[in-house]
Amino acid sequence: MFGAIDFLSAAAEPALGRFVRAHRGAAYAEMRFEASFSRTASAVDGAARDATESANAAFGVRVRYAAPGGVAGHGFTGVEVGRLALSRARLAAALEGALAEAFARARYNARAQSALLRAAPAAVAKALAALGEAPPSAERAEVAAIFRRNPRTLDPAELGRTCREASAEIAALGPEIAYNAVAALAELRHELFINSAGANISQAFAFSQGDCYVVAATADGHQESYDTIGQQRGFECLAEDWRDELMPNPSLHRFAVELARETREVAAAPILKPPAGEVVVVTDPHFNALIAHEIIGHPCEADRALKMEAAYAGRSWLLRSLEHNEIGRPVGSPLLWACSDPTLNGYGHYLYDHEGAPGRRVTHIEGGVFRGFLNSRTTAAALGVEPNGSARASEGWHAPLVRMSNTFIMPGQSDPARIIAEVDRGYYVCGHLVPSIAESRENFRISARRVYEIDHGRIGRLYRCGSVMADSKSFFKAIDAVGHDLRLVAIPNCGKGQPMQVKRMSNGGPTLRSRARLGVG
Repeated sequence: MFGAIDFLSAAAEPALGRFVRAHRGAAYAEMRFEASFSRTASAVDGAARDATESANAAFGVRVRYAAPGGVAGHGFTGVEVGRLALSRARLAAALEGALAEAFARARYNARAQSALLRAAPAAVAKALAALGEAPPSAERAEVAAIFRRNPRTLDPAELGRTCREASAEIAALGPEIAYNAVAALAELRHELFINSAGANISQAFAFSQGDCYVVAATADGHQESYDTIGQQRGFECLAEDWRDELMPNPSLHRFAVELARETREVAAAPILKPPAGEVVVVTDPHFNALIAHEIIGHPCEADRALKMEAAYAGRSWLLRSLEHNEIGRPVGSPLLWACSDPTLNGYGHYLYDHEGAPGRRVTHIEGGVFRGFLNSRTTAAALGVEPNGSARASEGWHAPLVRMSNTFIMPGQSDPARIIAEVDRGYYVCGHLVPSIAESRENFRISARRVYEIDHGRIGRLYRCGSVMADSKSFFKAIDAVGHDLRLVAIPNCGKGQPMQVKRMSNGGPTLRSRARLGVG
């Protein structure tokens, strides 16, 4: 299936050109193809549970139809092709058929839009007619996957043994461990993007991921903890401790056992009794990964901000309308900076998005002032800005959506230990668990794995079942210290869209100090 990449790289470009020339009104066409291979293994309570091996191929095509009068329609179709990719003739025929289907949809959409414009009030018709998209990419590039141990040649027995041995050591920690599960994944993915404007981009990615879920029960209560480590590398980053400036991780074995020991300790801790009113909270990088994800990342996706997800997943507190929004306005303390950067090493790394646009750093918050959104070619045109390479799909047959990449709160100058030492009375909040977010994400409640009391600058008693509750803007504006300890955390399961697309990315930040209310749960 991976061999189809070389075939399509040479054959699809002229095929797209011929299709556009042969179909009146066809102004543009593009194709995305991907081949993937993955191995997984898991163990539960020290015993091997599941092991899988899978390979697949898929493609998606899009056509733009220019109707008389300047109205444009877009048509998309995508399909899993599987072993059909092994036959060059059948694959070429499937591509031709998909282009024809996408063209028919684009032409229908253009005609329906023309009818809508004729029937709509003048102001609405003018607004709809002004919608467009930024010029297509003409980039040409080839990007190789990075790995020492190829996921395709990895011994599946080693993957299973790694999970089983880690799970067995967790189970042996003592009777407090009621249940544990350890899983690992190794994947290789190769993507190809070609369009009729001259783009031809080949990108390959290696993914390795480890997951652990632990339940501990004591006479004082119980605790459920789960976490993920992941890198865009080969299995070497799970087999051994992985050193990286922004996203280091222990081996999968050590990661899982350390999480289990923490879970057992937290299960024996008392439940947090929330203080009345706001208190000083110091949040660690792992907890701040979910703040960056939910309160900055998703609201900064331009399709959400423009209400394209309003009926399904909500809107954005950063853009109420094109006239009333937070662009250029303070949304946080002058110490707060945040950005998305797919060019950095992380679980959300890439160099080109699925529209062929180069990925680049996008600063969302600059010295507390909101600056801008992640966008696609279409949403960039609506906002009157340049595309910034943020349109991506989870699979080849899905249409690209605006997605986060490596989205994080940027580091400051303060020593994290000093940030805590300066607190007379407060709480140190570590590790994220479950988010509960308002419809426009203007406020939040995020539960933590651990909450410690801070007493006269020292870490005190450990509590469980704690959560942080705050208005988003108030929390950001109350930040009075930002650490220099930036860390990214692998996020393996960000869901978006309908039908649902699940995407990998990384989020994080440094240690922060602010004010918030604490809750239970």
